[in-house]
Amino acid sequence: MNLGEQAPPLPAGDEAGVLLAAARRESDELRAELEETNRGVVALYAELDAQAEQLMRATELKSRFLAYMSHEFRTPVSAIRSIARLLSDRVDGPLTDEQAKQVDFIQSTATEFAEMVDDLLDLAKIEAGRVEISPAWFEMVDLFSALRGMFKSVLINPGVTLVFEEPVGLPKLYTDDRKLSQILRNFVSNALKFTTQGEVRVSARRQDDQTVRFSVQDTGIGIEPKYHAAVFDDFSQVDSPVQKRLRGTGLGLSLSKQLAEILGGHVELESGLGLGSTFSVILPLHITDAPIAEAP
Repeated sequence: MNLGEQAPPLPAGDEAGVLLAAARRESDELRAELEETNRGVVALYAELDAQAEQLMRATELKSRFLAYMSHEFRTPVSAIRSIARLLSDRVDGPLTDEQAKQVDFIQSTATEFAEMVDDLLDLAKIEAGRVEISPAWFEMVDLFSALRGMFKSVLINPGVTLVFEEPVGLPKLYTDDRKLSQILRNFVSNALKFTTQGEVRVSARRQDDQTVRFSVQDTGIGIEPKYHAAVFDDFSQVDSPVQKRLRGTGLGLSLSKQLAEILGGHVELESGLGLGSTFSVILPLHITDAPIAEAP
């Protein structure tokens, strides 16, 4: 056959056989690719499962460690506070002015340490899923009265006024008042720490038919918007020159956020550097994850 001549056409049966063979080869190649992909996916899932298990074990170990250490810290911290209180009460005799200042410093530092230990223990309970909700009916005026008395002894800066607005138009709430009180205590403590002049104002207002907003507004140094999300992370510290001298543990706000979510709500922050801050927690009037008891 000359180069310029065309090959004679295959018989119809032979042409069909060639096409079928080509199709089979393509099918085999595709099947091989799919099997290889499936093996890769299975291996990836196995690796993800192993990593998830390791992460779960690490989280469990961290929670157990925090819970154990928190319990172990409580005994010596309680002893330090008790001894400092005895010294402050002059049970063993008078103190000089300098000694009184030193004892006051020991008391305040031990109190902060005790609060940090409590926060660590609460975080460990949350991560371990062992937080119990105990909802009950209560009046906001009673909660504000208890908070006012709690902070009366620690409000030592004469340049700062702590104001609790009278709750108006709020019905009885059905939620865990202890956890709500803990959230507000963290907000107020944080506000007092970062406010040197002016006031810290606590309020509660009906947001809509289903929710209520609790706010703690201060005239303190404020927080730049770029740090707003980070302040609610565990052990978060705002890397700002203005706030370096007033650094805290980074636990209170993170704990407040998690407690708010457990109660079916969320936290919000409005702030600007030099403009003060408003920390808010928005909660349902009636907690939804627990049966509502009959109102008294």
